[in-house]
Amino acid sequence: MTDETRQESPQGVRRIDHEYSRSLVGILAQHRLSLLVTTYQAGKLVVIGTREGSPELTISYRNFASPMGLAIRPEGQNLVMAVDGGVCQLLNHPALAARLQPPGTYDACYLPRQAFYTGPIDAHEVVWCGDNLWVVNTLFSCLCTLDSVHNFVPRWMPPFVTALAAEDRCHLNGLAVVEDRPRYVTALGETDTREGWRPGKASGGCLIDVNSGAVVLRGLSMPHSPRARGQEIWLLESGEGRLARARPAGGTVEPVAEVPGYARGLAFAGSYAFIGLSRMRASATFAGLPIAQRETPISCGVSVVDLTIGREVARLEFHSGVEEIFDVQPMRHARNPWISGPHPSKDEVPPIWVVPEPKRA
Repeated sequence: MTDETRQESPQGVRRIDHEYSRSLVGILAQHRLSLLVTTYQAGKLVVIGTREGSPELTISYRNFASPMGLAIRPEGQNLVMAVDGGVCQLLNHPALAARLQPPGTYDACYLPRQAFYTGPIDAHEVVWCGDNLWVVNTLFSCLCTLDSVHNFVPRWMPPFVTALAAEDRCHLNGLAVVEDRPRYVTALGETDTREGWRPGKASGGCLIDVNSGAVVLRGLSMPHSPRARGQEIWLLESGEGRLARARPAGGTVEPVAEVPGYARGLAFAGSYAFIGLSRMRASATFAGLPIAQRETPISCGVSVVDLTIGREVARLEFHSGVEEIFDVQPMRHARNPWISGPHPSKDEVPPIWVVPEPKRA
């Protein structure tokens, strides 16, 4: 299957070729959810859904500037995304969804409404903690929130980082929430110098308890995407290409499944884990990682792992146009949402206007 989507670069049209397992259609339909996937490398938000009675996925691509982390409010009213230089918010207009063509196709309609300028802080994940949006500020090695006055408001730093500086000292990248509070973060090193994590990246990763500041797990290979599930913290060891289950109280980590790519982006539905897969750039960042020694091909897309058997049971794979994934998030209240980017003409879709009734004198 092939999609041609317009991009902002002078190259014009980006050709995206993908294929997927038929089982993926059934898994999404069974749980009545859709998937949102960000690829900062291609500048796209990928929207993956299903339609009642159809054996095919619906897949659309929307242009955003280097999209990274996603956060969806539990009630589904808004969607927040880290983009280049800021955070953008999209609001759901359910009444509009029913009027989109063809009738009965869409069950949500998200339109851009607000943008917050942070500057180029290399924001990775964004997470709702109650009514507060927390941002993993990778450049400044901190967790922060946002207000209307400052670029960002620093709220927490790892104890081993001694200064708030734009130096990416430990490559803080992921945040797990427990009981609506930030609880665990992943970093690629316990380092306190400019990009000090790079030399030891293959095995210097760690999981940190936000409450105490203690490093509860060491020796991880480029960990990303920590997620709380029951009493356990699940995460991705990207450098190994695997899903792992951690028990911070005991300081243990257990491999669960190997996946065919550099893994970033993790979400759950029932007994399934949805995992983003990336190919690795020919750069120093990815050199020397264990996954680079594999003889099997490295894929880009989304892998679905059945946790009851610990292996992949479905996959969406990009063969061209998309090389790297950052985040994967389920939209639990919508099977087939319509999402508009900030520039509909670049997505080659018509603009949608939402205005109040005019007041008459």
